[in-house]
Amino acid sequence: MLTRSSASKAQAIVRLSGAMTRPALATTMVRAALLHTLKPRQASAAAVAEASTSATTATGDASAVASAQKALAPLDTFLRRHVGPRDSDVEAMLQALGFKSLDEMVSAAVPDSIRLPEPLTINDGEYPERELLAKLKVIATQNKVYRSFIGTGYTDTVVPPVILRNVLENPGWYTQYTPYQPEISQGRLESLLNFQTVISDLTGLPAANASLLDEGTAAGEALVVCLNGSRKRTRNIFFADKNCHPQTLAVLKTRAEGFGAEIVVGDYKTFDFSALGDRLSGALVSYPDTYGTIGDYKALANTVHEQGGQLVVAADLMSLAVLQPPGEFGADIAIGNSQRFGVPLGYGGPHAAFFATTMANQRRVPGRIIGVSRDTDGNRAYRLALQTREQHIRREKASSNICTAQALLANMSAMYAVYHGPEGIKAIADRIHRFTQALATAVTAAGHTVENPSYFDTLRIRVAESTTAAEIHARADERQINLRRIDAATVGITLDEAVTRDELAQLVEVFGGNSADIEAVVATSVAATAAESSAIPEGLTRQGAILSHPIFNRYHSETEMLRYITQLQNKDLSLANAMIPLGSCTMKLNATTELIPITWPEFSQIHPFAPREQTHGYAKMIRDLEEDLAAITGMDATTVQPNSGAQGEYAGLRAIRAFQASKGEAHRNVCLVPESAHGTNPASAVMAGLKVVIVKCNKGTLDLVDLEAKAKKHAAALSAVMITYPSTFGVFEEGVVRAIEIVHENGGQVYMDGANMNAQVGLTSPGHMGADVCHLNNHKTLAIPHGGGGPGVGPICVKAHLAPFLPGHPELVNADGSPQSAVGPVSAAPYGSAGVLPVTWAYVKLLGARGMTEVSKAAILNANYMANRLRDHYSVLFTNDKGMCAHEFILDTRVFGKSSGVQAIDIAKRLQDYGFHPPTMSWPVPNTIMVEPTESESKEEMDRFCDALIAIREEIREIEDGNQPRDNNLLVNAPHTIAKVSKEDWPHPYSRQRAAYPLPTLKDRKFWPSVSRVDDAYGDLNLICSCPPIENYQ
Repeated sequence: MLTRSSASKAQAIVRLSGAMTRPALATTMVRAALLHTLKPRQASAAAVAEASTSATTATGDASAVASAQKALAPLDTFLRRHVGPRDSDVEAMLQALGFKSLDEMVSAAVPDSIRLPEPLTINDGEYPERELLAKLKVIATQNKVYRSFIGTGYTDTVVPPVILRNVLENPGWYTQYTPYQPEISQGRLESLLNFQTVISDLTGLPAANASLLDEGTAAGEALVVCLNGSRKRTRNIFFADKNCHPQTLAVLKTRAEGFGAEIVVGDYKTFDFSALGDRLSGALVSYPDTYGTIGDYKALANTVHEQGGQLVVAADLMSLAVLQPPGEFGADIAIGNSQRFGVPLGYGGPHAAFFATTMANQRRVPGRIIGVSRDTDGNRAYRLALQTREQHIRREKASSNICTAQALLANMSAMYAVYHGPEGIKAIADRIHRFTQALATAVTAAGHTVENPSYFDTLRIRVAESTTAAEIHARADERQINLRRIDAATVGITLDEAVTRDELAQLVEVFGGNSADIEAVVATSVAATAAESSAIPEGLTRQGAILSHPIFNRYHSETEMLRYITQLQNKDLSLANAMIPLGSCTMKLNATTELIPITWPEFSQIHPFAPREQTHGYAKMIRDLEEDLAAITGMDATTVQPNSGAQGEYAGLRAIRAFQASKGEAHRNVCLVPESAHGTNPASAVMAGLKVVIVKCNKGTLDLVDLEAKAKKHAAALSAVMITYPSTFGVFEEGVVRAIEIVHENGGQVYMDGANMNAQVGLTSPGHMGADVCHLNNHKTLAIPHGGGGPGVGPICVKAHLAPFLPGHPELVNADGSPQSAVGPVSAAPYGSAGVLPVTWAYVKLLGARGMTEVSKAAILNANYMANRLRDHYSVLFTNDKGMCAHEFILDTRVFGKSSGVQAIDIAKRLQDYGFHPPTMSWPVPNTIMVEPTESESKEEMDRFCDALIAIREEIREIEDGNQPRDNNLLVNAPHTIAKVSKEDWPHPYSRQRAAYPLPTLKDRKFWPSVSRVDDAYGDLNLICSCPPIENYQ
């Protein structure tokens, strides 16, 4: 039951207050008042309705009670806000398709053989929006927001409010897609180029990418670059210094297994590299190391190079403002985490990792690179450079499966650098170091020993014999402070930009020092800058300037910064502007209610290695989510650790391999992959150490004859098959159950790619069809924003036999200290990008089982409605035998090449003139476009898009009829910018009006591309991957 009484609210707050400080309690009370929250109910809407119905039956007064329920029902229900078409629209759309009901339409699209026999059930759901926030707030307050000085690659930071509000919390930024269409993506492309420039500048290495998932996976990517850079296959040993962060070493070891590489962990100062002969591919060190020591790696670089390997340096980005850049002492690759550049802790993520390297490795760099090119008018334009070398595009020849990265967080870090500029960044670094010097002096005076004489922000402290580390931690706990637990006699502390004088005093008191002497200590024992500090080894201070480019020296007032952020935002088409109908990408609504909690301090300010007793709220939310995802997928167990869909694929295949190895079947190393699969599928299989065998497709369906032949041929070595369902051709295939049976009959396991899960939820499930493991794209089906290319979350759900082989983590241990899983981690943090999991939790709880089922139906309806409207103008390439698609469909544009010279890319660019983001191009069928409207788009918006495509078809017809030339028409010249249509010279046989406003409705609502068509070839031939020269800005 619900209660609105102030007494009940007060009691709830009192119950919470025992575990909260006074400021935290005050914050909670203020937020409760602002949100007008209710006390969360204990039962779901469905359960309440069921109970009420039972009571009604007992009293026999059904109509009266039903009327009363309706009168008292909340009005802020979510389903009607999330699904675009209104009831009248649904009726009209069904009528256009020839169906009387949604269920009849679904039955025509989804085979009966795979339908769930019973409705989907979720433990708790269908919350109104306001009540959902209240419920989640109660869960959040079970997390204790301690001040964490644990370090190990994660520190608190001060997120500039202008960036928090106008980037992280701004749908104009977080609802963008990966910038494959550069003409409508110049804003985030510029910002990501700024990020690359920051990384290149601070690391001293010329080539940087636009982010990776986390430091651990970046180390794994560096390993593979070193392996591939070796001319000899015998170079399969990779050295890692023992003082790298433990989670980085763990992920590195996991990644090495799939490539047959051997990780040797040791002390770089004493290790005999010559004993490895010609087998060394590379070496990894940390700068500073996990305990704070700043190593001088010049000699090591020489040694590694002499042995034919490459030196990889895991660097702290903030320290590089004052330390010698790795590129200057011989590093070939620098990796790390940019989190402390203005991104919240978020219990471990999402954060943008970085990867910088020498020019020799430039074309081996994993992930995406932003480059500078020009448009057809000769203006500077940014684009994704070397797109064809993105590793997942190379499929089974790939060395990395990176697709989604951390673009939104990279943009935040880039904006942080722009806002603070070189002087601000150095001032922050110097201040951190001053505080660290003061702490080192104070704890030494208190009788303890700082074991690392060199440091930037981290101290390894051996406590005095008169006390123990446990006593130190107990004192810290009394002050709600977390320190790093090293051993019984040693404590670690890492300071950050958020540290205050009062916190420094508390830390000194924790160690039994005199906090009253802090000012005296600073005055007599602390160097004003890191360059003057004796704690920085001689020769390792940075000598040159940082961030000298004008972009980092302009926007230092909030007014100017706000305008710069807005200027870039206005260049990019996001869901705030129009639908983004990208097939296989599911660009649905990212609801505000779902996003609000991610910046609550109870979620955003938790260190990933905080003690478990401080993270009960996260534990509850994650447990709820894992159970719900298992129910949705028909599986038995879930892990949310993978921080992208591709990482989920990798983790799922590793679980299969570990299971098979446990049965003595480690020899099973063949993975069957349909030729229509997304490129990450074969790439993930390669990373898991599998041999990829391609299975044919026949007229839009998996060729079962070829599948069976290859399954039988490789039966002795068959490990798995990877199946996307509905297929990437946009159809629910009838033969999927038989395909699964074939693989099981031949000893393999079935991996189902969850990229298209948005059409399955509540109608069928991977587990029901017989799959053993699947992944979900939370940033597709489950509403986490795409962020312009990340963050993503790719949880995997497995049947019971695979549950023991889900990824573990050094921090995930049992009560006796033993690991919870013998399988290594795939992400640096135990729960991956935990900071955005509240989005998915909220999505599931807002909709519940019934709502998510209705969402699937609406997604299928919307796609079929659009396909039906376009059918007379374009050929819909694949449907089932009833003429139905799933949640997406492919339009065949190949015929226009012969008839008019128009290609799919020309249609895509012309759609930009109509104010739309183009659909997916040339995949899975070359020179076609794939459309996915999702359930969130209204009938009005879908009709606008269809009207645009129909109008474009008529423009093509003008070329076919000879009324427009093939080489100078509306399509090949698209898109048309304001600058282009306002030129005095107009050498085109069509009017400016037709170029700019091809439909009357565009005069009321028009999104303009900011550059003309970008020249891809020029950008690749003249590769520039950092901010253009200064003279370009003068």
